[in-house]
Amino acid sequence: MKSLSTRDQAILCGLYLSKYDKEGLSLMGFESFKEAYNVLGYSIRVKPTSIKNYRDELDPLFSNPRKGWHGRPIRLHCQKVYENFKDYDISELVSIIIRMTGCAVDISDRRSERKSESFAKRLSTGRAAENFFSQNYQHEGEFFDTRAEDVTQTGCGYDFKLRQLNSERYFAVEVKGLTAISGNIVLTEKEHIVAEKLENDYFIYIVKNFNEKPFAKTIRNPINVGAGLTFKKHERKIIQIFWSATV
Repeated sequence: MKSLSTRDQAILCGLYLSKYDKEGLSLMGFESFKEAYNVLGYSIRVKPTSIKNYRDELDPLFSNPRKGWHGRPIRLHCQKVYENFKDYDISELVSIIIRMTGCAVDISDRRSERKSESFAKRLSTGRAAENFFSQNYQHEGEFFDTRAEDVTQTGCGYDFKLRQLNSERYFAVEVKGLTAISGNIVLTEKEHIVAEKLENDYFIYIVKNFNEKPFAKTIRNPINVGAGLTFKKHERKIIQIFWSATV
C-alpha cells in the first residue's frame, strides 16, 4: 500500500472511529473520543477537530448511534478513502494507524494488554507530545526566538535542542506527555545524568490533559530541589532469554 497523504491519514482515523465507535476506542486504549482526536491529531500533525469532522462526515455510512452530517453528500476525497478501506477489519485498520504514527507496539494481543501500556498512552507520552512541542514551544518565554532540532533518535538524553540564531549555547528539552492533568513522569538514567550535567540549560516540557485539552508545563533544571519535583531511583532487573547451538 502506498503512503497516504496527511489529509488521507486524518480521514482514515475518522473512518476508524466512525466504523468501530466505542469498540475502536477501547482497542486502542482511548477513554473518550476527545482523547482520540487529540492524541491521533497531534501524532499525525493535523488539528484534532479535523479527525472529529471526518468521523462525523463518514457516520452516515456506518451503523453507529450518531447521525453525523446526515443529508449532506460525502466529499469526493472522503469517499475515495472509504472505498479503499471500507472492507478492512478493526485489527488491520489499527495496524495501519500504528504505522502512520510511528508508534512501535504489537497489537496481536491488545485485548489482554494492560491499560497502562495501551497504544493511546504510548502515543500521548511520545509522538503526540513531541509534535505538540514542535507546534507550541515558542509560546514559552525561555524558548522564544529559538529554533528546534529534533534529536529524539540520537539517544543523547533529551528530545530537542533549542538554539538562538548565531549562538553556540543551547537548551536541551526532554518532552513528556500525560493523558490527565497530573500523573507520573520518568527520567531514564541517561536523561538524569544529562540533566545533572546541563543544570539550568536542561528542561522538561510536560504536555498534560490529552483526554480533554492539551496544555504544557515547562520545568527548568528539573532535578534541582527548587524545581519542586522529587525523583526516586528505581532499579529493574531484566531476564533475557536466548537459544544457542553448536555448529
